[in-house]
Amino acid sequence: MFNKPGTALYYSVKEEILESINSGTYPVGSQLPTEAELCKIFDVSRTTIRLALQQLELEGRINKVQGKGTFVSKPKIRESLTQNIRSFSEQMRDAGLSSYSKIISMDVIPATALLAHSLEIEEGDPIIQLVRLRFAGKEPYQYATSYIPWKVAPGLLHDDCSGSLFHLLTSKYQVQLLKSIETLEPIMPDKKVCELLHIPENTPSFLTDSLTYSTDNVPIEFSTTIVRGDFAKFVSERFYKS
Repeated sequence: MFNKPGTALYYSVKEEILESINSGTYPVGSQLPTEAELCKIFDVSRTTIRLALQQLELEGRINKVQGKGTFVSKPKIRESLTQNIRSFSEQMRDAGLSSYSKIISMDVIPATALLAHSLEIEEGDPIIQLVRLRFAGKEPYQYATSYIPWKVAPGLLHDDCSGSLFHLLTSKYQVQLLKSIETLEPIMPDKKVCELLHIPENTPSFLTDSLTYSTDNVPIEFSTTIVRGDFAKFVSERFYKS
């Protein structure tokens, strides 16, 4: 019997299915056997199979498609919520993936009241709006819009911004970074963003807002980033004081 003493039966079934996924028996994109077939394979009840599949779906390893069946998903990218400012390329490198960004648009626009308040500048002041599509491997992964006060990096429009924006700001414009304040919330992207990210409409995703400060405590960038919910999971590591 594959079930270990003291371990819930559904968990053992889940681990067996997961092992088959990791070994390539069920490769990414392939369809899993039906619930009835899995009941016969593992000699367990349908309730046990459903619990196992629910757990795998919560972990992002499978995806149920109404009327079609259950399919193996790509492993999700693990993004750590840490106290350190890290570039997108650094995060992807830690995940074992190559990365690059495609510039969608780059313009100088007048600051709206909201942006002026966030960036502590006057309404109507010039800011650089940089819209990028970020790729993890060959897959579009993030739709990111950055707003930088023109006075922070006046030559930015003529720079190659397909790499790390923070590296460019620190190396060319001598901006020393102090901190970023970030928020994270669920979102349903609009049709345009879904098309760019290659996801169906109504795909649950993440929205992160970030305000970055220089060492003299001046805001130098406000950004909004939409992250594919089918491709990412966020992990927070916390320590307890003794």
